[in-house]
Amino acid sequence: MSTAYQSEQSESTLYSTKFIHYIVFIAILAVATFLFQQFVAVKIVQGFVESQFKPEGGVVLTSFQGVKAVASPEGEKHASDDVKREYIKPDLIFDFTSKVREEKAHGYTKGANEWLVKHPKLGEEAIILEPYGFYVLSFDIGFVLAILITMMLPTSIGFISLKIEREIHNNKSKVRLQTGFTEEVVEMLTMPDSKLAENAEQDRKRVAELFRVVWTRTTPEDQHESFGTHQIIRFDDVFDKNTDVVAFRNNGLYIRIREHFSDFVEGEIEDIKSAHAWQTNHFKIFAALRLYMAHHFTERYSNNVTGFAYGGAALLIIAVGIRGLKFIPAARPSLILFAILLEFSMLALLAFVLFYTEEEERMDKMLKKMEDASRSQLDVMHEQQRDIRTFVDKLVGESSEVIKRRVEEAISEHLTDNDAMKQKISEAIVRNIQIGFKETLGGK
Repeated sequence: MSTAYQSEQSESTLYSTKFIHYIVFIAILAVATFLFQQFVAVKIVQGFVESQFKPEGGVVLTSFQGVKAVASPEGEKHASDDVKREYIKPDLIFDFTSKVREEKAHGYTKGANEWLVKHPKLGEEAIILEPYGFYVLSFDIGFVLAILITMMLPTSIGFISLKIEREIHNNKSKVRLQTGFTEEVVEMLTMPDSKLAENAEQDRKRVAELFRVVWTRTTPEDQHESFGTHQIIRFDDVFDKNTDVVAFRNNGLYIRIREHFSDFVEGEIEDIKSAHAWQTNHFKIFAALRLYMAHHFTERYSNNVTGFAYGGAALLIIAVGIRGLKFIPAARPSLILFAILLEFSMLALLAFVLFYTEEEERMDKMLKKMEDASRSQLDVMHEQQRDIRTFVDKLVGESSEVIKRRVEEAISEHLTDNDAMKQKISEAIVRNIQIGFKETLGGK
């Protein structure tokens, strides 16, 4: 088995997700969704409803173990007890508990998994809200928390942290392909400022050599081919022992990379450098989030997210249409709420993806990538062309007599071979006779 194959196999194993990654992610998602739905969603809905339908005219709500209603004279004496029919007035009730209520015992009816809102502004019939209409919001919160938590966990169990590590590695490989730089040069370009300064203190000469490689590669062609040395800005003219290596890389080499290759390559290098800060401290999530979103998720899944947004819009249109046909009662708007929250989730995800999408048009971006990928190959081909030209010049200059002698020997051998000469003469005679017959027949 070759060394390259073993290295490729080890990398694929290193960045492959394992069963534990899925278990941890799904567990966090399920627990966060359940807790939010049970303890937070109900509070949010209750607070919103009560703020929108406050009693007017000095009317005060009384709480009967979680049920808020206008108390009757009898109910004012039993404010701490469970709600009963004779304790409340039936025109204003907010019940967000999970208990079953019956008309005969409590003055209104609702199921165990239902919330009831009754207010004069909403009509005579009470509004029944079913918690499933808010599952989408709870799932969204759980999904976001699962992403953030697994991003901060170690890569051995963190689903998103492993994917970010993989994208750091993959984007370094892309930079190498786009620029033609070696792995060591790319590491120097993408390492954090503090680490670069530390390496310069340990081996400044090596850092300068890597800087020189980048400087030479990004020198414009007209300067390479110029005969006037005054037009060439040499590396030694701008870098000496007193130069700040961090400022030189960030303000000098990055600009040359952007001008020689593209903005996309320079931005990718800076995003990788920012992601290295996350490797040191996993709480710096936004540094790594940009690399993953801008250089992987948006490129691979942007069409999927757009499709989901259109799908949510289609579902919302269907739900509103059914409601218009009165197949969904006005007193039970949970399906409408579910469709609205689903479309809200899809549009929020679409907005998040668009926020991290590169500003270039898709075709321009693709052309730039093709240009970046082929530029280094053109440089290599130019070098090979120069080597071949040198080799040919040397071969012709030093070996012309040898080639001449070989040709003369081949001709002499051919002429001295009687059988070969006879065969060639016979073939020529036959060919001439055939041509003559064709010309004669054609003339007639």
